[in-house]
Order: sequence, then structure tokens, then C-alpha cells
Amino acid sequence: MEPTPIITSPLTAEDFAALSRAKEALESPSLTMKLASVIGAPIEKLMGRLPNAAQEKIDEATQLALKKCLQIALRTLGKGASAGSLLAPPPDKPSNLLHKLAVATTGAAGGAFGLFALPVELPVTTTLMFRSICDIARSEGEDVHRVDTQLQCLMVLGMGGTRKDDDNADLGYFIVRGALAQSVSRATTEISAKGLAGHGSTALLKFLQTIASRFSVQVSEQVAAKSVPAIGAVLGAMVNTVFIDHFQQMAHGHFTVRRLERQYGTAAVERAYQTIEVMGGR
Repeated sequence: MEPTPIITSPLTAEDFAALSRAKEALESPSLTMKLASVIGAPIEKLMGRLPNAAQEKIDEATQLALKKCLQIALRTLGKGASAGSLLAPPPDKPSNLLHKLAVATTGAAGGAFGLFALPVELPVTTTLMFRSICDIARSEGEDVHRVDTQLQCLMVLGMGGTRKDDDNADLGYFIVRGALAQSVSRATTEISAKGLAGHGSTALLKFLQTIASRFSVQVSEQVAAKSVPAIGAVLGAMVNTVFIDHFQQMAHGHFTVRRLERQYGTAAVERAYQTIEVMGGR
């Protein structure tokens, strides 16, 4: 039996429109700009006002939050999408609004207690965002119970932020994704070979460290936005809503591209992606 050939024909008008929306989401203004527009102050200046020990606390909280997400992912591998599993969404569209409302609630608490609430708030907020990303992946035809898909969901959290010394800081989606995908592939291979016991593998730990180093940039900006004097619960909720909305957009873009790649092949989708012009990009 001959293998099914990859479809290499140009994208249909509908699929090209979906890809255009995906690129618009992936190339949308950065989280820094979005938060600044909400709080009315430059994020860079606010980050300079954070205590010296703040970044260490943020990095530690980020690592713990991502490890919790990974534990949830590994525990649910192989389970059906029943009410008791990681996700129990409707069979079509993702429940973006419900996840935003939940994250807004944690943001209200964070706005009231500031940096002191971070070790408690961030794992909850990150887990809710991870569930939302998984929900979006499912809506684009991904099997969220596969280890590769769940690592792809974690990867989304690392696609929105860059360190100043990051070689991929000013490069496009496909280059950044390609660099992160190598870590996903190695971690997936180890877990597939060793089973769930492989969650302590070197490849997986390196993957988590890579994602954490990038995600913590976004967390730092979120914390800085909440450092505005007398921010209060209302603005704290708004900051968290912007935070999750940013990653929901990234997830919609990423998993739309992956869906189209399954149909047309990576090369055809990348060529089409490069022809699209996006107004007001990053």
C-alpha cells in the first residue's frame, strides 16, 4: 500500500484567511505594549522599580508553575476527554471566556497583595492558561492526550517572550518555533522511550528550563504592571486578563498553523505565511 501523498496544492481561500488570522495573532503587539496601554505607564520603567530580589522570586515561581503544569499533563496522558479529565470542553469552540474569568479572579487577589501573592497566584494562573491553551489545541484538531501535543502547549508559553541575549529575539515565528521544537522533540522521544518515569529526564528538564527562561520575561512584565501604586483588585484582574488573552492569541495562531500543516505540508504553509502582510505587527 502506497503512503498517502502530502497535499501540496495552494491553500483554499478559507484556509488562507485562517492563516492570515493566525499570523495576525502571532505577530500582534507584544505583551509589554498591551500591558502599558492598560495601566497607562511604560513597563520598562516599572520593571526598574521592582525590588532587587524580585526577579529571583519570579524565576523560582515560574519554574514551579511550569512543573505543576507538566505534572498535570503527564497525569492525564492516555485519558479520554471525559468530565474528569484535564479538559471537559464543548466539542467545537474553546472556552476562552471562562478561562479569562477564572484568571481575572486570581489577578484580583494578586492586585490586592502584590509580589507577596506571586508564589500562590502564579501556579494557579499558569495552570489555567495551560488548560486554555490545551482547549484551543483541541479545537484545532490536536489530540491533547499525546505527550507531543501537551509539550507543544507548554511551548506556547515560551513563544511570547525573549531575553535580551536571546538569539531569536527579533526573528520570525517559524525560526523561534523551530528552535523550541528541537527541545520538544528530544523530550517527547525520551518520554516515549521511558514512559511517564521519563519526566525526570535530562531532555525534559532542559526543555522546562528553556520555556521557563522565556516565560519568566512575560511574568516579570505582568508583575511590573501590578506594581503600580494602589493598583487594587480591579486593575489586577485587568492585567491578568491581558496576560491570558496574549497567550490565547499565540495558541490560536500556533495551532492553526499546525492544523494547516497537517493538510498542506509545512513548506506550503510557510511559503503562504511569508506572503501575508500584517498591519501593526510586533
